[in-house]
Amino acid sequence: MKLDEQYKLIYFKDLGDERGNLVVIEGEGMDIPFDIKRVFYIYGSDDTVVRGQHANRETEFLLVNVGGSSKVKVDNGTETAVIELNKPGMGLYLSPMVWKDMYDFSADSILLVLCSRHYDGTEYIRDYEEYLREVGKEV
Repeated sequence: MKLDEQYKLIYFKDLGDERGNLVVIEGEGMDIPFDIKRVFYIYGSDDTVVRGQHANRETEFLLVNVGGSSKVKVDNGTETAVIELNKPGMGLYLSPMVWKDMYDFSADSILLVLCSRHYDGTEYIRDYEEYLREVGKEV
């Protein structure tokens, strides 16, 4: 499968008014293609930190920088792409089996992550060579 079929940018409606901004993200196919089972956020990182560095066999993700900015390098074992997340109304959807590195966090970065599954450490692939073997690439 081509990498650009394994991720996509999603832009959410800003329902704000003169009182301020309001961005809503709904699961179950409304805004994102999965039911949200887990939510976490990353903050306090800086431009020297790399987070992620793993793939998931079954979990789908949506990453949204609700504050500041960060970059995400996505990799399917053949192709890579770098996406900058710098708008709170923009999300990066990742299908299962995409290697992800989050990095270059601005000082005010808050990276919100929505997941399709509850945490299960056994479905994480944290070794890149193992990941390459699982996606059928030579190591």
